[in-house]
Amino acid sequence: MTTLTPARKTAALLALALGGFAIGTTEFVAMGLLPNLASSLLHHQYVVDPEAGIAHAGWLVSAYALGVVVGAPTIAAAAARFPRKQLLLGLLVGFTLATVASAVLPSFGLVLAARFVAGLPHGAYFGIASLVAAEIMGPGSRGKGVSMVLGGLTIANVVGVPLVTFIGQHAGWRAAYLIVAALFALTFVAVATLVPFHPAEPGASFRRELRAFRVPQVWIMMACGAIGFGGFFAVYSYISPLVQHVTHLPVSFVPFVLVTVGVGMTVGNIAGGHFADVDLRRAMYVGFAALIAALLLVTLTAATVVGLFVGMFALGATSSMISPSVQSRLMDVAGESKGIAAALNHSAFNIGNSLGALLGGSAIAAGWGYAAPGWIGIVLALLGLGIITISFSMERRTNRRTALVRDQHPRTGPITSPVPTV
Repeated sequence: MTTLTPARKTAALLALALGGFAIGTTEFVAMGLLPNLASSLLHHQYVVDPEAGIAHAGWLVSAYALGVVVGAPTIAAAAARFPRKQLLLGLLVGFTLATVASAVLPSFGLVLAARFVAGLPHGAYFGIASLVAAEIMGPGSRGKGVSMVLGGLTIANVVGVPLVTFIGQHAGWRAAYLIVAALFALTFVAVATLVPFHPAEPGASFRRELRAFRVPQVWIMMACGAIGFGGFFAVYSYISPLVQHVTHLPVSFVPFVLVTVGVGMTVGNIAGGHFADVDLRRAMYVGFAALIAALLLVTLTAATVVGLFVGMFALGATSSMISPSVQSRLMDVAGESKGIAAALNHSAFNIGNSLGALLGGSAIAAGWGYAAPGWIGIVLALLGLGIITISFSMERRTNRRTALVRDQHPRTGPITSPVPTV
């Protein structure tokens, strides 16, 4: 990539972050519009049993997340030889068309399919954009580059999601998705204009990228992200009914709660990028411990207005603080397969999205109440913290064995990879 002036670097990073903004809006806006989606697409069920209708509408969240899980590794590996800028542009075209389809298709089943297709480019976009941003930022600032791209997603929760949710509540959810489609089209223009040509990784191939799946630590970190982030989504997926039925606020307050979560996510993402560059291990431990505390706070205090807003800010901040560390860790343990590793973070994140939405919705449908997803979230976040501990314990044992071999066989040269493969 050619040398860029500071102004050109900033412009390129903002273009990439705009894609994150559009993706964050399309991913999270459904959560604030679940009652509207249920009333429109599942009208009979919603009239008979609103809780069951809202839980059923939650499948739209899970469908998008499943698309991310499928698309992230598939596209990242299959397109490893493509120049990265051209690949980003192709993904943005896919986003635009699938989001338009989400807005205009007539039935729940067809919209469900469109949300799955819309999720396919998600992980690949974030993975490739993160690699481009890291190179733009330069050595020693990878975490900051990742957080810059993810910053678009967090800012979406401050501005995009609440605003589009408000529009969707008044003009209809279909209008909301058409606005999101326009954001993707605008991002296409920005990336085409402002991001410099970026070639594929030298030596990249489908086979090399797939080697990441031979590394046990990759699977462990994916499990950490999927299960741990599920704790956040168990609550966030049902934020609208939480506001209305637990805190007993009118639906007009939902966008304000979404803004609060988004501000927390923005603060947490900035802090998380810094901490990931300073001390990756500590950033992950502290992040998950803080997420557990935030989930407990929301669960115990959401019946009060102050508790709801403070708890949701903390939930947004702590969940977002973890993401740059998990992505950096995945890129570390994957060796040469950095492209697919960067995308796999978003597969894991959206497995958590789907898992959290499914378990949270199941708790609501079972009649446990709209606060019950908080307890589900705490259990999932605790499991995520435990998986982190397993990952670092395995790494310490591997490093000790590596040091022992070096001491016993000093003439054999260094062992270059401390990460075990199978």
